[in-house]
Parts: sequence; C-alpha cells; structure tokens
Amino acid sequence: MAVEPGLADVLTLQRRKAAEVSDGDEEGFFLDTIAEYQWARDAAGLAQATLDGLVKPVIEVCEHYGLAPWRLAPRHVDKYFAGEGKRSSATVRRKMNQIDGYFAFLEQRYAGEIARRYGIGVESPVDAFNRPRHRGDFGLRVPPSQRALRELFARWRDSLEEARKPAVARRDYVMGKVTYLSGVRAAELCAVRIGDLHWESGQWGRFLVNGKGARGSGPRQREAYMFEEGRALLWWWIEDVRGGFSDDPEHPGAPLFPSERIPPAVSALNVSSPGIAVTPPTFRKALQSAGDRFLTGPVQHLHPHLLRHAAATHNYERGMTLWEVQKLLGHDRPTTTVSYLATAHADPETAGLASAGRAVQRLTTDKGSLR
Repeated sequence: MAVEPGLADVLTLQRRKAAEVSDGDEEGFFLDTIAEYQWARDAAGLAQATLDGLVKPVIEVCEHYGLAPWRLAPRHVDKYFAGEGKRSSATVRRKMNQIDGYFAFLEQRYAGEIARRYGIGVESPVDAFNRPRHRGDFGLRVPPSQRALRELFARWRDSLEEARKPAVARRDYVMGKVTYLSGVRAAELCAVRIGDLHWESGQWGRFLVNGKGARGSGPRQREAYMFEEGRALLWWWIEDVRGGFSDDPEHPGAPLFPSERIPPAVSALNVSSPGIAVTPPTFRKALQSAGDRFLTGPVQHLHPHLLRHAAATHNYERGMTLWEVQKLLGHDRPTTTVSYLATAHADPETAGLASAGRAVQRLTTDKGSLR
C-alpha cells in the first residue's frame, strides 16, 4: 500500500493483531520471558550454572513440539517424559519442578500480557497429578520487626491466665516462641519427642529435629538450638505444664508438644500411653489466631515459616554471620539462606568504616606486621 509523503502509516487493529501473533514475535517474546526469569532468579543469589539449568527443560520441551510454552498442554509434557524425554525418576521430577517453577513466574508476571497478545490463559502443563508439592514463591516475605514480635509474645504471655484451655494455650505459646528462637519448621517442631531434648549439648542445650531432605533424599536429622531464652522456656514447659496433658510424659516416645485429643482406641483401653503429637495445621491455626489478636504493625498475618524468616533476619541484624544463620536454619547452601535475608537491614558504609577501624586496631597492636 502506497503511503503519501508526510503521513504516518496507521495500523488497523486487524493488522496489529496479525503482527502480534506472528511466529517470530511469539518466539521472541518467549525468549524475553526466559531471560527475565533468569534475571529474577539471579536476584535470589543463584549461581550461573543453576540459572542455565532452570530453563533447559522448558526450552527442551518447547523445541520438541515447536510450541511456545503457553501453548503446551499436560498431555504434551506427559507424552514427552514418557517417551523421548524419559529419564530416571529423580531427573524427571527435577525437570517437572523446573518447568512448573517457570510457569509460576509466567502466571505472576505475564499472564495478562499473554492473554492480551495471544488470547491464551497461562496454566502450567504440569497438572495436579505431577505437580510438585511446593511451587516457587516470587513474592517477598516480610517478617514482623523485632519490636513487633517482642510485643506479640509479651501480650500473648499475659493472656495465658485467661485462656479457656490453659495447657493448650501454653503449648501454643511455647511452640510459637521456640519457632522464632530456633528457626525450625512447623513440621520439624511438631515431630520432636521429649527424648530429643539434649540439655547438656552446647552452651544452652539443643534438640534433634528431622529436617527437610534435599533433592529427594528424605528427612535428615539435625541439631536445633535452644539458646538461653529457649532453654528456660522449654524447662518451664517440661516441669510445670507438660504433665497437665492426659498422656504419659515419661514414655520414651512421648511427643514434646502433644495434642489434647486422645485416639479412641487408646482411650477405651484406659492405660497409660504416649500421646499423639500436635499437627502442623493445628499449630498454624493457633499462630494465625495469636497474630490476629496481638500482632501490631504493617505485617498482619503470622504463620510458622514467617517466624523462620524472622529468626534468620533478626539474628543476622544482631550480628550473626551468614554461615551462622545458615547453620541455624539447617540449609545446605548459602544461596538458600540469602533468600531469607532479603529484608534484612544492612548498611555497607557503616560496615566499611567498622572493618577499616578493626584493621587499624590490628596494625596498631601488632606492629610486627608492618615490616
């Protein structure tokens, strides 16, 4: 079509739509999303080799079918990994996780634009039958401040005397405080037995937890730290409160934090036996209720993993090194720990002045190093 000099070429809606859905445009847009996904994960502190591995399964499946990722269906992924892409179960599970993680990113960042450009809703081709238990969370977890948590636990402690079920209220309070002090997960804490407490270990005692396994290895036992405040709290719990539950706390398999419920079969026998441990959903519900009642500030919703983030962030702000925080949380890799410290307050300028001061002090006291 000839265009008169001096006049802009006006695109009709039909021509714009045709330009947007062209093959080259869709492929280019796909590569742009891949690049931005890597940038987003790079901000979380992942190594370059890890970043490359995150997107390889997505590109692999898309190249096999010649489709953009948002045009893939569950049958495509199932057929590929059952046929040409079949590998060991661990490898297939890892690739499924990586594909699903990329789609979690697409859903949050590009779902609207993909629907507008191509008229397709973004939905992971890794369906409910093959989807990993936990999907990537690209939101920023902001834990409550140190002051907000001090006030929460103080108000929570003051309310214990008025509780309808005093023993249960004290159990929930102790679990919440220990979670914050030790940084353990809800499932780890609920599974602790009285025999897992080792009062003589370390400076203030430690307790054993079955940590979350990495790369499909299953639970790994590790030590969790009580610290001085946690030791006093757990001692009070064992000496003054734990015996108020109806089970036998002297039994070697007795849970540290029991449920108030007794299995009907055990209740019918009317014999002394270890109780059943409180479940993570029950603990989460109690923690949420306490947060709604006592938590002040911009963070309004409290859950166990947020307390784990708070433990990492606040201990780092108090002076713990990255390695010490990693040890506290039981992480295998420091890059995982770094993601927990996204909201930690840091002042590189003050840290630089402090390090320079320490260097001057060392040179002043050790003059032999000036030779």
